[in-house]
Amino acid sequence: MPEPHIRLAVDIGGTFVDAMELDTRTNRVRFRKASTTPARPADGVLNAIAELGTDLSTVELFIHGTTLGLNAVLERRGGATGIVTNEGFRDIFLLGRGNVPADHMYDFTYQRPESLVKRRYTAGVVGRLDHKGRVVEELDPDSVRAAARTLVEEQGVRSIAICFLHSFLDPTHEREAARIIHEAYPDVSLSLSTDIVREYREYERTSTTVLEAYIRPIFERYVDELESGLAGRGFAGRFLIMRSGGGSMTSTVAKTSPTHTVLSGPAGGIVGAAYLAESLGRDNMLTFDIGGTSLDACVIERGGAVAAYEAQLEHFPLLIPAYDIRTIGAGGGSIAWLDRGLLKVGPRSAGADPGPVCYGRGGTEPTVTDAAVVLGYIDPDRFLGGGMGLQAGAARAALTRAVAEPLGLTAEAAAAGVVDVLLARTVGAVRQITVERGHDPRVFSLLAFGGAGPLLAPLLAREMGIREVVVPFAPSGFSAWGMLCADIVDDFARTVMATLDDADLDELETLYKAVEADAVASLTDQGVSPADTVLERQLELRYLGQEHSLMVTVGRDLRPDAIRTAFEELHHARYGHTMGNRLQILNLRVRGIGRTHRPPLTEPARGDGDPGRALLGHRTAYDVATREMVPFAVYDRDGLAPGDTFTGPALVDEGTSTTVVPSGQRVEVDPHGYLLVTLGDS
Repeated sequence: MPEPHIRLAVDIGGTFVDAMELDTRTNRVRFRKASTTPARPADGVLNAIAELGTDLSTVELFIHGTTLGLNAVLERRGGATGIVTNEGFRDIFLLGRGNVPADHMYDFTYQRPESLVKRRYTAGVVGRLDHKGRVVEELDPDSVRAAARTLVEEQGVRSIAICFLHSFLDPTHEREAARIIHEAYPDVSLSLSTDIVREYREYERTSTTVLEAYIRPIFERYVDELESGLAGRGFAGRFLIMRSGGGSMTSTVAKTSPTHTVLSGPAGGIVGAAYLAESLGRDNMLTFDIGGTSLDACVIERGGAVAAYEAQLEHFPLLIPAYDIRTIGAGGGSIAWLDRGLLKVGPRSAGADPGPVCYGRGGTEPTVTDAAVVLGYIDPDRFLGGGMGLQAGAARAALTRAVAEPLGLTAEAAAAGVVDVLLARTVGAVRQITVERGHDPRVFSLLAFGGAGPLLAPLLAREMGIREVVVPFAPSGFSAWGMLCADIVDDFARTVMATLDDADLDELETLYKAVEADAVASLTDQGVSPADTVLERQLELRYLGQEHSLMVTVGRDLRPDAIRTAFEELHHARYGHTMGNRLQILNLRVRGIGRTHRPPLTEPARGDGDPGRALLGHRTAYDVATREMVPFAVYDRDGLAPGDTFTGPALVDEGTSTTVVPSGQRVEVDPHGYLLVTLGDS
């Protein structure tokens, strides 16, 4: 039997499952798609692997990105969840911050969405710590047993979140409560706040713990089912799952920390983008990922993705490391509809079932994909490499009925309007993470991926004056490819709450060493050798008296003047000014990284500069530059070679996605075979 030499990455999207295979001996990459199966998501994963035809006995590493936890919350499919907290503080999670979303600021009829946990599913117990972690009142075991009995036997709760005031300073009470409950009800799933996040802010910590408890049962069942399915097909390698903040973790760790996976699908693309930015010498890059249901954009600044340590899931805060991604409900499956005579696109999506009308699976509402077919961007006979024919006539009929006729337009004009609306929403999303944060988008490269990313990216670049669009190999599966670049990562934090000038540097160093020991232990448990272990130190700082903070990498030098200099450089770059206020340390953070082998960028044989060999012919399509249906040259992506150049209007077809190049733009194939789309002759 051959030695395992295959790495396999699978990413579940709203419409398709992407599977990417890397042969570590030859660096050959293969890619296939299968339809997402919302009712049984593991089936879609196994179907995508079957499409590849991979012999799972040769797979050394399987890495997976999934939004199962996210969907469980959005669709309210999690388990019946209870909360055990301090007596008198049952309503921390229900009250939250009492804030109103910005888009409902003046809506006096606004009502908050229904909570994940009913009030009768919350219980208070006797026991209390003060703000310095000192015991004010000892934990009462009888009150813990009584609370558990009420939640489990009377209310039918099967998962419990345990979160006590100030427990981030001393987890003893939470651990003792968990021991007592587990002793009485061993089949009940328990989530402790101090096992998930050791940081201040009671509501945010409680929310994170509740979400963990809510999605853990369904996530554990899914991973167990997938592990069983893979093992039944001969897989015996390592099983990793992507983290929302980059990096990966073993499936065993993921089952105990499922909240870290809620944004793991988009994270794969950003990990790959950061690797490309470094490899291609692009310090500043915007990721532009459009799939079937959503559009995700993120900034790669100075070679690294902008990250945050608080995410939002619906209106619930999550204290987890996550990339700062701007997401809007706009993708290939987004439905075009009229609101009192105004054309809108999304956020509703046709998803994978029934999907766009052109799929012929029962869909009746026109989508962005249907509009792209009508505009000539997508060849119905070559979709998914010819493996799935599209019904162009049905797409045209649906768009005519729902949009064109009510507005008095032709089908092509209606389809162009759909693209215009989607483009306007996209410009708004990109401006939020660039212009509104002091970045000039014109100095960035735009990395286009996802099934519809290359279709819209050149149009966005033209609209915003972005200098360059980079279209990588197999862009519709780029997130899966990015997962193959992911290191094993774990993040740890401790709240400090001291001014920088008053902090005891020896105590800070001691705390760092303790947290680093936790990070090393976690990586060791996940199979990372000491030689591959890297530890990154950070401090979360803010000007005293302010609310917002910045993350500063500090290394081993903990001198206050060095830390302040690093903070002010970052603050000036982000906000354009600095202040004379004292600095306050909020949290100390350590990121443990287990380095893994990254797939090298290959360099195909250089061509002669003439793309004629790849020319498939010409097709009439819509040119946004002239606002007309005109002949487009159609090129086969596989036939293009490094050094080839051509100008728009042109379409580059690679089966699973199409790059649309309007008039006035130029394409060059770089040494790695990537498409570089620029304005004019720049």
